[in-house]
Amino acid sequence: MSKLYVVGTPIGNLKDITLRAIETLKAADVIACEDTRHSLPLLKHYEINARLISYHKFNEAECSEKIIEMILGGLNVALISDAGMPSISDPGAELIFRCRERGIETEIVPGPTAVASAITLSGLKANGFVFLGFLPEKNADKSVILSKAEASGLPIAIYVAPHDLTKTAAQLLEILGDRTVYVVREITKLYESVTTTSLADFHCEERGEIVMIIEAAQNKNPLSALSVKEHIAHYVSLGMDKKDAVKQVAKDRGLPKNEVYQQALEM
Repeated sequence: MSKLYVVGTPIGNLKDITLRAIETLKAADVIACEDTRHSLPLLKHYEINARLISYHKFNEAECSEKIIEMILGGLNVALISDAGMPSISDPGAELIFRCRERGIETEIVPGPTAVASAITLSGLKANGFVFLGFLPEKNADKSVILSKAEASGLPIAIYVAPHDLTKTAAQLLEILGDRTVYVVREITKLYESVTTTSLADFHCEERGEIVMIIEAAQNKNPLSALSVKEHIAHYVSLGMDKKDAVKQVAKDRGLPKNEVYQQALEM
């Protein structure tokens, strides 16, 4: 039975494509591309000669129905975007949803995504992150979506057009306050780079494909306002012995245990 194949394609380097993706695209009767002109170099490189149609955000609704008719008529259709995975800040979700609604089998052929690669390159230590794709145009809408994301207590990852980079950093500073940010540029390409900066003192080259990762707000322990000795005394007053209090204070403040222990000896 014919089906829809959702195929991930390289985000920069043409070699970052799976063998299964190549096989699937070669076997497809039709390939739906976000921009056929953009996809042609990749398809020609791998000698893929299927019929191409254009499927983008301006014709999603109309084209989704045409593609469904093709599949119901016995054609296998592969869906690709300009780079990465369809429907991840790219067209595709509408078609996939409609196919599932109509009982049309949909098969995923996974590939790279810029956001996962950027998180890895940044070296960010976190148990998760919130991905927002491209932020809305209106500042009020930006504020709403960023405030909701901030409530998660997790880092926030966004896509940014190069000409909007500095302006976006200023808007983030106004909404979120100062944070450490990682600007990951040109992933898998010649000038791949990671710039660590801050929203208050933002600096980064405004070129290339960009993922910006904003660190979560640091939760400040109110006990850190005390002196080290007062901090130890607080835990001792709660019933901890001094040894355990020293361990806890060192953990709270990110200090070497020996340093805290010396303060305890002076008490």
